[in-house]
Amino acid sequence: MVTNFALRFSGTHMKLILITTPEYFVEEDQILNALFEEGLDILHLRKPGTEAVYAERLLTLIPEKYHKKIVIHDHFYLCNEYKLKGIHLNSRNPIAPDNYSGHISASCHTLEEVQEDKKTCDYVFLSPIFDSISKEGYSSKFTPEAIREAVKADIIDKKVIALGGIDEENILRVKDFGFGGAAILGGLWSKFNHNFDNNYQELIDHFRKLKRLAD
Repeated sequence: MVTNFALRFSGTHMKLILITTPEYFVEEDQILNALFEEGLDILHLRKPGTEAVYAERLLTLIPEKYHKKIVIHDHFYLCNEYKLKGIHLNSRNPIAPDNYSGHISASCHTLEEVQEDKKTCDYVFLSPIFDSISKEGYSSKFTPEAIREAVKADIIDKKVIALGGIDEENILRVKDFGFGGAAILGGLWSKFNHNFDNNYQELIDHFRKLKRLAD
């Protein structure tokens, strides 16, 4: 079944976006640099409740050539300082800074929010599309029928990124639905436990698999 889907959609590239774990860890810069080398399209730097100094430290460990692929969820001033791709609006930071004119994305949890935020954003996240891998009890809010209706109504299009429970078993469904991309969190980070694992090869191999399916 996956093979048939893969053949059917092999000509359609879908953005693959990675969201960081909520906490910083020692090997993080090495893993992120390896993922960029493997073709990661966009990284969302999301570390709620953490100090800006830690974000700055991580950014200095990532080559400047990849900074244009990083979207930041907090400490928006770092966007200009490190020439990042842009900023992401959410419940913690719902408004862009005055005079900001760069890339903006936003988190949405209803189709109504998608319709509204698409007017001012380059893309939006819609979640949870499937049952979350990283958040226990965070279940899908959208039936396949509701998603297809939203596509027909031009609510879901290439500016809408699917988030929530996405992994190799369902990423081709995301492409089939017509989303512009897939945002991965638990589907990838579940392959590496920074408290116990020294080797992150399994995570890299899994990313390659997801990338092939997205491409």
